[in-house]
Amino acid sequence: MVRPTAVLSVDVECFSHIPAYRNAHGSLAGSDTDVGLSAIEVLLDRYDAYDAVGTFFVVSDIAERHPEIITRIVDAGHEIGSHTHRHVHLSEIDTAERRDELRTSRETLERVADSPVTGFRAPSFDITTDHFTELAAAGYEYDSSIVPCRSIPGWYGGEHTVQEPAPASRFVEGAPSTVTELPVAVMPGLRLPLTGTWLRFFGVKYTILGMKLLARRGIVPILYIHPWELVDLPRVDGVPRRVYWRTGEWLQNAVERILSERFTFVPMNSL
Repeated sequence: MVRPTAVLSVDVECFSHIPAYRNAHGSLAGSDTDVGLSAIEVLLDRYDAYDAVGTFFVVSDIAERHPEIITRIVDAGHEIGSHTHRHVHLSEIDTAERRDELRTSRETLERVADSPVTGFRAPSFDITTDHFTELAAAGYEYDSSIVPCRSIPGWYGGEHTVQEPAPASRFVEGAPSTVTELPVAVMPGLRLPLTGTWLRFFGVKYTILGMKLLARRGIVPILYIHPWELVDLPRVDGVPRRVYWRTGEWLQNAVERILSERFTFVPMNSL
C-alpha cells in the first residue's frame, strides 16, 4: 500500500524571537537568547528514526551566529528555507526593509548552507499585498505563509480557502505565476490549523485525524513546529500561559507520534 505524502516543517526561531516574548515586560535571565536551538538535534534524531525528510525555515540571523546548526541540517538531507533575517512582522516595516529581509535572508542562508534556498515562510504568517511580487523579485519559487483557516481574532485567517498547492495568482489577483503557494494544513470542516499552537491546544490525535482526512481528499497536509516548543521554557513575566502549554517533553512525544504515522514525510520543494 502506497503511503500518502505529508510535510512536517520546522520554523527555526528562538523563544526570544516570538512576539509573545518581545511584547512581555520581563526578559530572559543572563545572556542566553537562543533558547530552543538545542531541540534541533532532537528533531533531527526523530526525522532520522522514521526516514523522514523535512524543510527547515530558518531565521538567517541564527544561521550567521550558528552556521554549524545549518550544516548539520543540510548534512542530514533536509531542505533549508527562509524565515526572514530578524523574524520581524513584514506588515510592520516599510517596503525597503521588507526587500532587505527577503534578500538578506536568502543570500545568507545560501552562503551558509551552500545550497539553493527557494522557499519562504513569513513570521506569524504576516504578509502584505505585494508579498508574492517581492518574493519573485528576490528569487524565491514558493511560499508557505497562508493558512486557509477561519478568522481567528487576534491571530490570522478568514481571507483564503484554497487548501492545496497552487500558483500565487490563485490566492492574490495579479500575483506572479512563477511563485507557488503551499498553504499550511487546516482541519476540514472546522478550518482551524492542525499544528503550531493548535497541536498543543487540541492534542496529537486531533492533528493526526486532520492529516488522514486531508489525505483522503488528495491534499498533502503541511504541518509546522518550532524548536522552542520542544524544550522546557524559562518563565518570563508577561509571556502568556498558553505559550508554555504542553511544551517540552509533551511536544517531543507528539512529534514522534506524528512521524510514526503511515505517511511519507517529504521536503516542501518536492511538492
